[in-house]
Amino acid sequence: MEDDFEFADHPPPSFHNMGNVVKDVEAKGFNPGLIVLLVVGGLVLTFLIGNYVLYLYAQKTLPPKKKKPISKKKMKRERLKQGVSAPGE
Repeated sequence: MEDDFEFADHPPPSFHNMGNVVKDVEAKGFNPGLIVLLVVGGLVLTFLIGNYVLYLYAQKTLPPKKKKPISKKKMKRERLKQGVSAPGE
């Protein structure tokens, strides 16, 4: 029975180093994985916001796109569909 109370006033030897583990976790600071995640996330967010701002700027300042010229063949087809005869026919 006396062996049961051998560690009554102090922890067993296998737990002597466990007290330092809890103190070390609090003293380390930020997790390196979290820092990498924040940096990469910030860069992606900056890229997307920058693209959106450039898109808005381009919409305001650039002239509208020119339409492709329609070929004579297509013009004839369109006129025939509308019932207007093409000139010279």
